[in-house]
Amino acid sequence: MSTYKQIRGLKVRDYTTNPDNPIEGQLWYNTTDNVARYQIPNVAQSWRTMNSLNTGRYHAMATGTIDNGLFVAGATATANSALNESWNGSSWTELADVNTARFEVKGGGTYTSSIMVGGRVPPESALVESWNGSAWTEIADLNTATRKGAAAAADNTNALYFGGEAPSRTAKTEAYNGSSWTEVNDLNTARNVCGGAGVGSPSALCFGGNTPPVTGATELWDGTSWTEVNDLNTARYADGGSGIATAALLASGYTSTAVANTESWDGTSWTEVADVNTAKNGLAAAGTNTAGFKAGGSPVTTAAEEWNASTPVGAWATSTALNTARSEVISTSNDSTSANLAFGGAPALQITENWNGSSWTEVNDMNTGRQAAQGAGTSTSALAFGGEPVTANTEQWNGSNWTEVNDLNTARRLLSGCGVNNVAALAFGGVTPSTTYNSITEDWNGSSWTEVNDLSTARHSLAGVGITTAALAFGGRVPPGTQTTKTEQWNGSSWTEVNDLNTARQAMGRAGTYTAALGVGGGTPSASALTEDWNGTNWVEVTDLNTGRSGLGGSGSTTAALAFAGSGPSAATEEWSGSSNVTKSIDTD
Repeated sequence: MSTYKQIRGLKVRDYTTNPDNPIEGQLWYNTTDNVARYQIPNVAQSWRTMNSLNTGRYHAMATGTIDNGLFVAGATATANSALNESWNGSSWTELADVNTARFEVKGGGTYTSSIMVGGRVPPESALVESWNGSAWTEIADLNTATRKGAAAAADNTNALYFGGEAPSRTAKTEAYNGSSWTEVNDLNTARNVCGGAGVGSPSALCFGGNTPPVTGATELWDGTSWTEVNDLNTARYADGGSGIATAALLASGYTSTAVANTESWDGTSWTEVADVNTAKNGLAAAGTNTAGFKAGGSPVTTAAEEWNASTPVGAWATSTALNTARSEVISTSNDSTSANLAFGGAPALQITENWNGSSWTEVNDMNTGRQAAQGAGTSTSALAFGGEPVTANTEQWNGSNWTEVNDLNTARRLLSGCGVNNVAALAFGGVTPSTTYNSITEDWNGSSWTEVNDLSTARHSLAGVGITTAALAFGGRVPPGTQTTKTEQWNGSSWTEVNDLNTARQAMGRAGTYTAALGVGGGTPSASALTEDWNGTNWVEVTDLNTGRSGLGGSGSTTAALAFAGSGPSAATEEWSGSSNVTKSIDTD
């Protein structure tokens, strides 16, 4: 038998406490607690909002994966739909319509080989259509016209359709072999609006539905017959089912109201996992029980969410404090956890400190003390602009000294900005002497500022990340003096509103890029510890700061960032890791 050293190349060492930085796969023995221990990545199961459908519908069909999926047919608020939308992992695109508009349909398969079965035209329909990746074709009908059933399919040649209304509730099951449908053994319990998962005639799962009453009954198909297995934890119908017979997922649905519950099936039993963000019934879902999506639903909506059963759990760790506590600090926008710069801050400080990855060191002061200003660049090539007292003053940092350069066109404080270095930056928003909220955007080319297109929403105390051709502005304060969730993207020439933050805040710390950012802390208006992660499409709440604060500085990426200073005033510094580990024990008694 192989030893641990032969498998991993390491011996099991004894420690009186846990080692400081165990490597992946390392096993050690804690002599104090008399247990063997190891670490594994800390992950969480979660739903995250994704880009919305082009057309809201309910009782549609979904198929495919989290990266390549389809949302097909259904009904809008006024009519049956023939629409077919494709998901490519970031956006929805309309493709070729189905031949017959209908809703209360089901089906399955892949992005390039799917089948859509039954539905309501009205009345109940026996129609079946096949998708080949570019067009829908009508193929052999069901033997019995049915709606509100469930389906399991591997592709457009292998499918199982079960339950539904024909026109009364039915237990009928039909199998498709690529050319025709054959009636096979019935479900044990007749039901409609049930959920389904599986790969067609070899194996399938039926769960929930309305008999009546609402049921949590689950049945497993083995290729020949149905067997009752363990029930859902929450009986419901009109849910979104996906996955296979041994690993399925059920999202949302209806009891006596729409519910957000999600349950995962492991082949034996159902376990409640993370809820969807928005409860719906009549939705459609696709993918696996580890990665998938759900979209649409009733009331008619364009909303869609993605499921990930192994999202890395990030964490903030307390690090070495600044030498000088301060709020409304200025920070670079394009630095890392190994090198950073903190400068200025309240009350109108000139102090500059350099971070080397483990500690802060005071370096040469700014020429003009200020707070509520903004910064861009790195610890060796930085830019400071604007600030309070209200100023247009701009200074360049070359790694050792600050030099005054040409001013902003519009003096302002509580602005935001970003940029890759001290010769390419953006400044946007803020408070001018005459305007409490402004939308002015200026571009710095290394020698002068030029006004470009304004923000869509005038505001101050906002956060920003990115470069002069691809930037993100988020949060802040808007008339009549409230915090905002608004997020805008800059493409080099204009701003476009995109999906909002989850929590309205001002004076946040920031890190990241146009497509991958962090919004950290801020005021709600009270000092907050909230952290949100932007994936280029949507924001999701992640692990909080250890110390809530507003007016803080930040820089880095979504995988490794730094947050420092803030209200109080504070000298606190925290380091973000986009992943973390959890220690597990093995009882050796």
